[in-house]
Amino acid sequence: MKRIIVADDDRNILYLVSEVLARDDYEVSQAVNGDHVLRLAKEIRPDLIVLDIMLPGLDGIKVLQALRSDPDTSGIKVVIISARNKPEDVELGMRAGADHYFVKPFKISDLTAKIREILE
Repeated sequence: MKRIIVADDDRNILYLVSEVLARDDYEVSQAVNGDHVLRLAKEIRPDLIVLDIMLPGLDGIKVLQALRSDPDTSGIKVVIISARNKPEDVELGMRAGADHYFVKPFKISDLTAKIREILE
């Protein structure tokens, strides 16, 4: 079973994405801030992280940079979901090492299809 961390400070999005992924037979863990994401990533070694940019504490870009700079977590796939929708925001996320970037609001079916594609 593939492991996914969902990180978002919006509890509604956190719950929705987590529930949909759990129904798709992924083992899902939740995080509500950047430090929690990094701790969980080291602890459970997920296959993928769904990462919001605007998180309390360390923001998603700093989390992604920390993941990519650590040999233990550098290979974890990361899909960003963010309300930051300017082209330079998307470019920053992709340059930091994201595997894909979704702008909120997004279709949950698009997110799950992309996750399946990345994890295959």
